[in-house]
Amino acid sequence: MSDSSTELLACHQEVHRLNRLVEVSLVINSTLELRPLLSVIMNYAAEITEAESASVLLYDQQTQQLHFVASTTYSTVVDELLNIQVPLEGSIAGNILRENKAIVLDDVTQDPRHYRQADAQSGFDTRSLLGVPMRHKNQPIGVLESVNKKEGAWTQEDRHNMMILAAQSAVAITNAQLLDQLQRAYDELDQLDKLKNDFIAIASHELRTPLSVILGYATFLKEDAQGDVSDHVTAVLNSALRMRNLIEDMTNLRYLKIGEAELSLEHIPLVAVFQAAQNEVQNLAEAKGHTLFVTMPDVSLVVVVDRIKFGMALTNLLNNAVKFTPSGGEIVLSFERKPHSVWIRVSDTGIGIPQDQLDRVFEEFYQVEDHMTRRHGGMGLGLSIAKAIIETHGGSIWAESDGLNRGSTFYVNLPLAQ
Repeated sequence: MSDSSTELLACHQEVHRLNRLVEVSLVINSTLELRPLLSVIMNYAAEITEAESASVLLYDQQTQQLHFVASTTYSTVVDELLNIQVPLEGSIAGNILRENKAIVLDDVTQDPRHYRQADAQSGFDTRSLLGVPMRHKNQPIGVLESVNKKEGAWTQEDRHNMMILAAQSAVAITNAQLLDQLQRAYDELDQLDKLKNDFIAIASHELRTPLSVILGYATFLKEDAQGDVSDHVTAVLNSALRMRNLIEDMTNLRYLKIGEAELSLEHIPLVAVFQAAQNEVQNLAEAKGHTLFVTMPDVSLVVVVDRIKFGMALTNLLNNAVKFTPSGGEIVLSFERKPHSVWIRVSDTGIGIPQDQLDRVFEEFYQVEDHMTRRHGGMGLGLSIAKAIIETHGGSIWAESDGLNRGSTFYVNLPLAQ
């Protein structure tokens, strides 16, 4: 073969090698899960070096040892390898990591650094080895090894290719580990969130029953009480009402971030929703001396809603009207049918809303009153929860008011069942 032909062949081989490394880089950097990533790295390591096997050892900061995390050898060997810890002292892989340099051995049997316990435990026969360090931002990640060259000795090209692959792998492994840690953190947060929701649900349920008894007796006593006794009963009643509002906010807290998947939709006559909301709020309205007027829809007016969650949104609107309306006021629940939707209205004769705050009242924890001087209790979550639930149903909500002390009206535009 002429010199030109030899050079041309070498050029083609180099182009093929570079193309393969580019392909490897794209695959590695697009694989975000650790286990599949390690499998890809090992397969490419064995392929580009023409080796019988390849392994990845990762560095454990706590034990300060290396441990096998994956190998291309057959499954029984892999199972044994994954249980093996490799010390930094007295092993080839440990030397590679500590000295941060590649080690190329065509015959490991004569090298005293060879950690023979790994072969003994796994039953794998290591004859030759090419190992390179994996580091990221000057931090040790692990060691990448190709084992048992199929033909001949390791070449400079093998060493070069493994160094490139190790550099790419270190970045990809670090990213995958960070993603895995992030996922575990999210899982722990989800578990904590579930525990919080369970606690809130249980606590609010247990508080509702005795509180209902207190409200019932306090309302009954207020009708006959006179003088100082009447004042004392009124104080008890008002405190119980504030506690009820807090319990409602606690119960509803989980619905601030609600998704469509959490809805259990059914076709329901709107009148059934109105009746349930009226039953829920009636005692509270009477306890504050309000009159609650409800315009009941015809049974043929059907909506597609989650009965419990949408009922909660409507109850929140009514509770809000009761809370911010002085004693002896009027609360009105009505509706207006539109071509493809129904407008639900909750009106009151309460303290009203300034024009510049009509949108802000739906923000979480926001209240019109200053938090240091406000006279009305609650956490400021009722309207934001109602908004989240209504919008998840494909509806919308807004508020109108002529200003302070002139009452307010909340509108819900809800699609009708087709």
